[in-house]
Amino acid sequence: MPTESSDSRPRSKQRILLVTGILGAGKTTALRELEDLGWEAIDNFPIRLLDRLLVTDQPAPGEIKPPLAIGFDSRTRGFDPVDIIERVKQLSAREDLVVTTLFLDCSAQELERRYNETRRRHPLASGIPAADGIAAEGELLEPLRRWADVVIATTAFSTNDLQQAIREQFGIHGADAMTVTVSSFGFARGMPVADLVFDMRYLDNPHWDDDLRELTGLDAPVGEHIRKDPAFASSFARIRDLLLELLPRYTAQGKSYVNIAFGCTGGRHRSVFVAEEIAKALREAGFSPTVRHRNLGSRAAELIEGAHQP
Repeated sequence: MPTESSDSRPRSKQRILLVTGILGAGKTTALRELEDLGWEAIDNFPIRLLDRLLVTDQPAPGEIKPPLAIGFDSRTRGFDPVDIIERVKQLSAREDLVVTTLFLDCSAQELERRYNETRRRHPLASGIPAADGIAAEGELLEPLRRWADVVIATTAFSTNDLQQAIREQFGIHGADAMTVTVSSFGFARGMPVADLVFDMRYLDNPHWDDDLRELTGLDAPVGEHIRKDPAFASSFARIRDLLLELLPRYTAQGKSYVNIAFGCTGGRHRSVFVAEEIAKALREAGFSPTVRHRNLGSRAAELIEGAHQP
C-alpha cells in the first residue's frame, strides 16, 4: 500500500498584512505597534520583490510561520496602485497565505497641519505647496484605498489612539475570529469609514435638555431620556436583529473585520448610547465587539449643535 506523501499533510497559513496609506497618516506608528504585537515587520519594501519574499515552501512539521507586516507607500520604488492590487490578488489565491491590506487615511487639512507643525516637506510637493502634494497623492492612492480590506482614518487620532486601533484589529490572539468594531460619531465632524452606518438623528436629542447637555450617552440619565422616545424600542430591536442576522453571514463569507457605526449630530449623546446598547446585545449573542467613541473628546457640543433654544 502506498504511503501518504509528506506534501499531503495540512499546511498552516501565514498571515500577511500589507500596510500602506497616505504619507503622514501613521504607517510608521502602525508598524512599530505590530512589531510589539509579535509581527515581523518590514518597511519600504520594493513591491516588485514581493513574490520573492513570500516564496512558497513547505514548513517543518508543527512549524507556524510568524505573521508578517510589509509597509510601503507612494515613495516606494515601482509604486503603482493598479499593479499592487493585481499582485495582491495573486497572493490571496495562494493556499499557504492569508493576505490583508490595511490603508491608513487622513484628511488633507489634518495632513497639512501635521506637515506645517513638523516643518517637514511633503515628498510629492517639491517646489509646490504641501496642499498640492497631498491632493496629488490622494488622487494617486484612491484605487488602493477603495480596494483595501481595512481602512483606518487617523484624522482625529493621537498616536495612542492609532496604537489601540492596531492592537484591537491585529492582535495575534484574534487571528481566527472576526473582529467586530462598534463606534459612535458625529455627522457634523465627517463620516467614518464603516461597513454599516446607522443614523440616530431621528431620536429626541438630549442636547436640548439643560440637565443633560453636559452629560454623554455613557451617563444613565441620557440613556433614560433616549429610551423614552417612542421610536427607540422598535427601531433598536430592528437594528439589533438585522446585525444578528448579518454578522454570521459575514463570518461564513470569510470576512475578517466588520465596522458598525452609529451617528448623531455631535457624536456625544444618541450615537454613544445606542452603540453601547448594541455592543451589549452583540456580547449577549456571543460576539466580542470593540467599542470606540470617536467624538466624545471633541469640542463642546453647542459649537456643533447650536446654542440652546428656549
